[in-house]
Amino acid sequence: MKEKVQELVDSLEEKLVYFASDLVKIKSKTGEEEAVVKRIAEEMKTLKYDKVYIDRVGNVIGKIGNGNEKLLYDSHIDNVAVNDPESWEDNPYGGIIKDGKLYGRGASDMKASAAASIYAGAVMKKLGLAEGKTIYICCSVMEEDYDGEGLYHAIVDNDLRPDYVVICEPTHLQISLGHLGRAIYKINIPGVSAHGAAPEKGINAVYKMTTIINRVKALGKEFMKLTGEHPSIALTKIESSSVSLNAIPQSCSIYIDRRMTLEENEETVGAEMNKLIEGTDATWEIYDAIGTSWKGEEIILHSFLPAWEIKEDHKLTKGCVNTYEELIGKKPVMYKWNFSTNGVASASKLGIPTIGFGAGIEKMAHMTNEYCPISDISAACKFYSLFPYFL
Repeated sequence: MKEKVQELVDSLEEKLVYFASDLVKIKSKTGEEEAVVKRIAEEMKTLKYDKVYIDRVGNVIGKIGNGNEKLLYDSHIDNVAVNDPESWEDNPYGGIIKDGKLYGRGASDMKASAAASIYAGAVMKKLGLAEGKTIYICCSVMEEDYDGEGLYHAIVDNDLRPDYVVICEPTHLQISLGHLGRAIYKINIPGVSAHGAAPEKGINAVYKMTTIINRVKALGKEFMKLTGEHPSIALTKIESSSVSLNAIPQSCSIYIDRRMTLEENEETVGAEMNKLIEGTDATWEIYDAIGTSWKGEEIILHSFLPAWEIKEDHKLTKGCVNTYEELIGKKPVMYKWNFSTNGVASASKLGIPTIGFGAGIEKMAHMTNEYCPISDISAACKFYSLFPYFL
């Protein structure tokens, strides 16, 4: 079967790479994915998927097969904005192919993997690899700002009930067994407004907040001393309110990015937040991000996203390892992403066995001159195509 997969993918490689380039050319910021969703739906229909549909929040889902065992591949198709186009060597939305690489915003993160999974669906159908299984190729929206919400709605709203999920985030063709969690906390502290000419008559909320800021900084340094997998904490935004630029701030808020290990939960990190504000009149809350999908549906992300992992002896992991060894001829590197992914929806919220494998290079995500090696795209397509055979 390996030879059949390789032969078919190789024959489709030119079309596959062109399609990946086409996706990069389409701007698709979070909440603005309509054009790329429709382009994907068009390609799925051309590739003769059994069923293609766009759901109520705007995800596009292709279906192959109708068996009892259900496997879902997920790629988010939104990308972060390009705020520095003048710093790019080429047009960030040019989808330019040169020196064996596909350049452009979203190339690694993660339109290359999306294209690979979409073509893998067609390969699976043609070679009968979906026999006895149902394969869902999900291209989900709004991941960059609302981790997991697009995939969560895709699975729950459409009653997909997959037995296994593959998150196609970039791994440079290695296997990810999970990710570190992340949370966003907002700390608020009050002050008393006064005229800037008489600051002694007020209480400056920003000055009050410095006690907490120093505690956050100190805690971050303590985390950095730890070895192995460990948490982190960072102040990422500060804001204040006052009646004018000539007035003492009457309130101040800071936002905290907290990365979490598998052992941590809302209770343990909440105790940490209580300690950070101890002895002050500050309060804290977990930040709720609220947005609207391109189809007009409200999306709310409660920004506490736990870590998750799958064990090396799990059936899903063994299937990935066997597929990798069959295709590559050696054992894969296995690790965990240090950033949050849509796996928070499948693994953490829904309890579905989840693993990660993708084309592209992690460090390229969100970077100027982002690229994905062309060889990764073809290799990922072969992996996705053959994987059901070993599952």
